[in-house]
Formats: sequence, structure tokens, C-alpha cells
Amino acid sequence: MREHRPVLLGGRTDAEQRALADLVDRAREAAGDVPAALELAEVVGGQLPTPGDGRTGQLWSALASVAAADLTVARTLEPHLDALAILEQAGLTVEPGTWGVFAAEGPGEPLRAEPSDTTYVLSGRKHWCSLSSVLDRALISARVGDERQLFAVDLTAPGVSAVSGTWVARGLAAVDSGPVDFTDVPASAVGAPGWYLERPGFAWGGIGVAAVWFGGAVGIARRMLAASESRPPDQVALMHLGAVDAQVHAARCVLEQASYAVDAGVLSGSAGWRAALRVREVVALAAEDVLRRAAHGLGPGPLATEEEHARRVSDLELYLRQWHAERDQVALGQDVVTGDGARW
Repeated sequence: MREHRPVLLGGRTDAEQRALADLVDRAREAAGDVPAALELAEVVGGQLPTPGDGRTGQLWSALASVAAADLTVARTLEPHLDALAILEQAGLTVEPGTWGVFAAEGPGEPLRAEPSDTTYVLSGRKHWCSLSSVLDRALISARVGDERQLFAVDLTAPGVSAVSGTWVARGLAAVDSGPVDFTDVPASAVGAPGWYLERPGFAWGGIGVAAVWFGGAVGIARRMLAASESRPPDQVALMHLGAVDAQVHAARCVLEQASYAVDAGVLSGSAGWRAALRVREVVALAAEDVLRRAAHGLGPGPLATEEEHARRVSDLELYLRQWHAERDQVALGQDVVTGDGARW
């Protein structure tokens, strides 16, 4: 069926398209099921490329394709793949199991790392720890003095305690992203202080998240198309569908261009950060417009009676809040004033 096809960024070979179609089938089978999604992540983690290896478009096509099928599966897969890419960039061996990345900052005293013999121990609370109670390991940022550093942590170790009862979200309801408390938990350094944010892959990972938003928007756009094909012509619905087509096209274009630039080696340093801000802006605004127009064009019916559509809308609305919105616009505006990237 057309709504179950892969989402392609750039020209993909026949073999790549077959692999993506198989991934979509497996993502649909795991829809809404976190344990099944984790099993899928562990299987495909070693099969999919990493950003910058010459096949970035295939990686982001995979993320978008899974997201168009189910955002719970995509939200489980994306950080696992990001963790594998970070460990590869750091030149470290990947321990088997499922991985997460807990690097967002939250309120209050930050999580701290203290040297202990040949390693570190983590103590304190870390916010925004997605699936912490079901993952095997995670890459976690913590403060070492005044600097941020990344650490690999076994989440099954004593002293790791997920804070229950804090995740009340209606979107991504199965992907509990509440805080975790750490008490003298052993941790291994991944890179030097500051390396996590300074490496080129930080910007590339941010664009990868935008590929997931894009796929979620495609899933909603496909529902709009199905509605227009199954009922008599409706000029208002067609107007919204046409506007959505243009938005999806724009989002696809910036993601494709970014994938080529990553593989060409030109998106490092300030250029990578600038590209991430631009791409995330274009894709997030497109996705928000798709959500708005789907609500206007489809009306309340699908939201009230279709589990898959209602869940996809709620999931995408929450997922998009990973975009920092006006704060990222300020950062990009500052770069326009002080940087050298505004060719226009």
C-alpha cells in the first residue's frame, strides 16, 4: 500500500529501497510496543550506516521511514543509533545491548561525575532519560567541575533508580522519559570534557532527529491523501493537501542537501551547527503546519476514532518539542549577524 512505502531521501539504490521496505514492515509489526522496538533497534543497529560514512541519506531515510510507520518505534531506534555513532566516533568498542543517550539539561543541581580509581562515579539526578528502566546502557552527560563530559553507564548497575510517576505525557506515552537518580554509579569517560558537544556528529545527530520529525509528518500527510482519494472532491481538503505537499517537499529538500553535505565533509564546526539549526527549523515548521492542516482538513473524525492517527498526532506534537523553537531562531539570528554563513 502507498501509505506503507519507505520515505526516501535522495536517490536510493534498488537494494537500499528493499532494505528500507523490510525495515518499514518490521517497524509496523512493532508499532506501539517498546520491547519489540528495542529488539528491532538491537538487530538493525549493526546494519544501518552512521552519519558521515558516505551513506547518510540511507540512514536518515531509515529514520524517516520508521517514523512514518510509528513514532514510538522511531523514538526508541533513533537514540540507540545515535549512541552507536557516538561510540564509533570516540573509537570505543560497543558493548552489546540496547543504548540510550541522556544528554539534556534539566532543572536543579546537575548530575556530577567524580574520579574514582581509574574510572568515575555518577551521583545526582539526570532529567529526560527516555526508557531508562528498560535499556541496558546509556551515554550520559554529567558535570566534571564546570565542564560537561559524556560517560558510558550500565543502567542495570546498583545505584541507578528511575523516578516513577513523573511521565504523564499523552504523546509517546510508552516512551517514559522521566528523571533517573544515580548514587555512586560507575561510569566510563567517552571523550574528553567538552568533546560531546564539539564533535561534528553532534550537529549530525540533531539533523537525524529532524529526519524523524519529517517521517512523522509524512505519516500524517499520507492520511490526508487517503482521505482525499476516498471521498468526493473537497476544495478545502485539496487546498490543505497542496500546502502540505509543498511543506513536505521543502523539508525533504533540506534533509537531502544536508545528507550530501555531511558525506562531502563540509558540515563540521560552525558550518555543521548552522546547518542543524536551519534544517531543524525548516522541518519543524513544516511538521507543525502539517499537524495544523491535517486537523483542519480531516476534522475530528480520525482523531476521535482512529487509534493509529490519533497516536501519531499526539506523538509528533510532543516529539517536536525537542526543537527549541524561538530559542534556536535566536541562535541562528546571532549567527547571521556574527558568522559568515548567510550567503543571501
